Amino acid sequence: MDTRQLTGKAQTVLGAIEGRDLGVTLPHEHLVFDGEAIFTEPSAATDRGLAHMPVSWENLSWLRYHPYENLDNVQLLDEQEAIDEAMLFKKASGSTIVDLTITGIGRDPRALARISRSTGLNIIMGAGYYVRPSLKPEMSSMTEEEITGEIVRDITIGVGDSGIRAGIIGEIGCSWPLHNDERKVIRAAAHAQQRTGASINMHPGRNREAPFEIIEILRDAGADLGRVVISHIDARIRDHGERCRLARTGCYLEYDLWGWEGHFPSYWTADDFLDLPNDTQRIYEILQLIDEGYLNQLLISHDMCIKSRRVRYGGWGYSHISNYSVPMMLKRGMTPEQIHTIMVENPRRLLTFA
Repeated sequence: MDTRQLTGKAQTVLGAIEGRDLGVTLPHEHLVFDGEAIFTEPSAATDRGLAHMPVSWENLSWLRYHPYENLDNVQLLDEQEAIDEAMLFKKASGSTIVDLTITGIGRDPRALARISRSTGLNIIMGAGYYVRPSLKPEMSSMTEEEITGEIVRDITIGVGDSGIRAGIIGEIGCSWPLHNDERKVIRAAAHAQQRTGASINMHPGRNREAPFEIIEILRDAGADLGRVVISHIDARIRDHGERCRLARTGCYLEYDLWGWEGHFPSYWTADDFLDLPNDTQRIYEILQLIDEGYLNQLLISHDMCIKSRRVRYGGWGYSHISNYSVPMMLKRGMTPEQIHTIMVENPRRLLTFA
């Protein structure tokens, strides 16, 4: 496919659509996902027993503080469950879900196509590689050009022999500190963006300086920073001045952990001050950014990648923002027009090909 045919359109797993048809969009989610690579074996003997139990009411309380220390919790492998959960978003007037599951965490294009047909939702699939620990050793021998070519192929021809095409680059996985293979993938993502006109979504390492390092690498590689998303702002940059510093580069700032508050597991971050805000704090931070003039660079989503955050297991689910956060936004002073910009217009502009 010549990507010039995609200019002004978005590419879903069922084909290209007009950008105006995207509607209310969740720009960072996972419908099918295998996070075995991010599973961390607990050190305590009794916790190890909990780590290998299926997610149930018996261990949900423990999972609130140990979300990545249970193998079943980091695996979203049930297609029908994904359909049921996604339908809650559709019933809340949702139209489009961007599934950023990529190589290393279980990307499944055929499953995404089936979920899209079953739900009637637009689903946009990602391309690229996740963090180095999730990848096979042979990744180190791949050249930057080979990685670029693979991403371009996923967008223009399709993933493997599926014929199902990706519609965004990412979420490109980065650790802290960055591994050399991850630097290679970041540069390849920039080159693939230049060849295709697709946007890039970046997963920064768990340190407040990680987003800025990534931006510099992308800039040096020739990326269009106005079509780059830095994910997990609510879990990376906890200072307003630093958020503005990042926004001045032109990138999108994505608050994508709505419904999750408290703190990261201490063993899982390289920064002692990456505590998670609650949703009300997220709203006030977004209002601050709007006041600074950055309304058109804001995105919101849930990043649903563990079972315990799904409704079936007592979590908030994919409809949380629509059903609960939006009413709170209105009460806290955000206008319907601003909400529409963040949930419809900004994702539309991001997801349509340049």
